[in-house]
Amino acid sequence: MGLVQMELHAVTNDSLPIKELIEKIKTIEPEVDFIHIRERSKTARELVYLVKSLLSEGVPKEKMVINDRVDVALLTNIHRVHLPGHSFSPKELRRKFPHLHAGVSVHSLEEAQAAEREGAEYVMFGHVYDTSCKQGVKARGVKLVEEMTSAVSIPVVVIGGITPDRIQELMHVKLKGIAVMSGIFTQDHPRLQAQALAEKLKENPYERAL
Repeated sequence: MGLVQMELHAVTNDSLPIKELIEKIKTIEPEVDFIHIRERSKTARELVYLVKSLLSEGVPKEKMVINDRVDVALLTNIHRVHLPGHSFSPKELRRKFPHLHAGVSVHSLEEAQAAEREGAEYVMFGHVYDTSCKQGVKARGVKLVEEMTSAVSIPVVVIGGITPDRIQELMHVKLKGIAVMSGIFTQDHPRLQAQALAEKLKENPYERAL
């Protein structure tokens, strides 16, 4: 057994111009474990430019995760991708590109179990709490998160309305990590918010077999 700290995943929210997005990512990078590039409205050319710019600015490639766009990951030599639930199978993806690591977004226990069968290395489940990103959609709650960590053997990351104050009530669930989108990228001082989240995670390590 050993003490483990949950990871902090920052997920871009597809609402910033590229130059502003680059600056925000550079600002938060020291505080987070992973940065998910989730920019669905940007073209492949723009995404390649974004990723190459981040790499040239010193953002570690190991921290970057490309959401959905496997082509962009391959062109920029990023080894981590995150797939929507409706995307192709991670098992099939790795058969063709064995160097890629793939997680999958899920919204139910059944989807999480299916993602595990299809070879996902982890699932990202949400939304746990009410969030401005999912207005009018009922939050799924911590109890379902607990059930999910028991229902699958792969790690679970949670997303949706997670604030520093809510981290404490997630610690007993033994998650791989938390993911935050608007709670970082819509803030005037994103690094301060990322720091606050990271500090809470450091205060609350949990026991896990290593």
